[in-house]
Amino acid sequence: SARCTAPGRARRARQKKRWRYLLRHARSIGARCSWLVARRSGRARAMAAPGFPPGFGAPVSGTGKIAYPKHFCRKTVDYSACTVRMLKERTLCPEREASPYTLDASPDAAVEMLPPNGTLSNAAASACTRFVHSALNKDRSSVNAGCWMPDGRRLITASYNGMFTLWSGFSFNFEATQQAHDEPLFSLCWSRGGEWLLSGDGAGTVKYWQTTLNNVKEVSPHAGAVRAISFCPTDTYFATGSDDGTVKVLDFERGTTVRLMPGAGLEAGKSHRWDVKHVEWHPDKAMLASASKDGSSKLWDPRAPREAATLHQHKGPVTQVRWHPAGRYLLSGSKDQLIKLFDVRAMREAAAFKGHKREVSALSWHPVHAELFASGCHGGAVHFWSTTRPEEPLSSCHGHGHASNAHDSAVWGVEWHPLGHLLASFSQDMHTKFWSRARPGEPRTAPRDEEEATEVGAPFGGGGRGRGDGDVGKGGGKGFAGGKGFAAGRGGGFGGRGGGAAAGGAGGGLNAAALAALAAMRPEGQ
Repeated sequence: SARCTAPGRARRARQKKRWRYLLRHARSIGARCSWLVARRSGRARAMAAPGFPPGFGAPVSGTGKIAYPKHFCRKTVDYSACTVRMLKERTLCPEREASPYTLDASPDAAVEMLPPNGTLSNAAASACTRFVHSALNKDRSSVNAGCWMPDGRRLITASYNGMFTLWSGFSFNFEATQQAHDEPLFSLCWSRGGEWLLSGDGAGTVKYWQTTLNNVKEVSPHAGAVRAISFCPTDTYFATGSDDGTVKVLDFERGTTVRLMPGAGLEAGKSHRWDVKHVEWHPDKAMLASASKDGSSKLWDPRAPREAATLHQHKGPVTQVRWHPAGRYLLSGSKDQLIKLFDVRAMREAAAFKGHKREVSALSWHPVHAELFASGCHGGAVHFWSTTRPEEPLSSCHGHGHASNAHDSAVWGVEWHPLGHLLASFSQDMHTKFWSRARPGEPRTAPRDEEEATEVGAPFGGGGRGRGDGDVGKGGGKGFAGGKGFAAGRGGGFGGRGGGAAAGGAGGGLNAAALAALAAMRPEGQ
């Protein structure tokens, strides 16, 4: 019996010693330790003496009862499950790739969702309209730029106070912050190989950063704010655009200016008549595109003495230019509220996209679907467009609750996750918001006015191999990504609580009743 009781006595003695230590040092250890002691030892009232530090996990409430911390499920987007499913189907069932398939409008079908790489026949499936999370920095400041890490695990945002902030790409929680510049940050750009990060600030300084965010070099090529940075296809050179009206090409290794792009008919040392708002290098050619406040977009050959072409497509300042991933088209946004697609080979306008009510301030092509892109404007709206249907947006982002727009102020940037299943938007309202694709059959609240909101079911596409779409799951590791088969407004069928109409199937379409119900539920301005 002595052998049996001795270990028990020793264990109880160790427990008592540990609890006495925790009770003695609870005030210095902090609120989390105090909550643990209150919950396990039952001595919460003794620990709530005058002078106990307030904050997280205070053990005793105003009524004298134990106040345990609130537990909540953080929304998590995990793309591993859907990616594994896609790889398994490609290996075991390759015949399904060409067979038409439609996913039922039911939340139970979320387990069959696929990533954007598995939905190549349906670009509308990758429109990220579902609100996931809104992140706010501790130091309140406008978020001017952002970019995903090359591995897609984190998002880096650049603020007006010159700070970098890292957010998780899975649970979207805060991870770290760093004072990167002494001046406001306006631009971020990763090298094509994903090994270096460049940042530009309001004083004309460009800094070199490793993937661990260690600063290794600093150059000052401009006298004004660096608004945009872009690497060449080989990462040997990079181009910068500034408020001083110049576009420069710099040698990455040496950090010296190789060439200043001189504009025809302008004074020496100027590329545009006014501020350069954006610059981007061609995906695989020796060609640059720049956008300026003077209302023009210019195409540059770094080896030529003058610009190759000057485009006057807009009636106002041009704020953004984006090369199509294939390199044949150039997308531009302006303060005239228009987005235009320019065919560089034919030197003509290919399409015009009209849907924003304020100045267009952000553009981004989808990394997987070449015909899909997202745009943001000064009014806070974020729209999704298809080059095959320029008449109206495919869909739009709506803020949490009854908010009609994605943000309350100007959207300075939108960035797709490298896999294409998430979208991050940065705004002057100091928030970074994350958006994912809707689940099959999941209602979406689309406000029609301040007092009334209509629940709209997610529409599904019919033609091709349709899989449902959606990413967000509650709890760690339960999120799903990917899917085939959504059609934003046009597709094989429509199902939702608001209309109650259903039509279509594989390759079908909406009937008249469904179209009438859809038109009645469409919010103002869409």
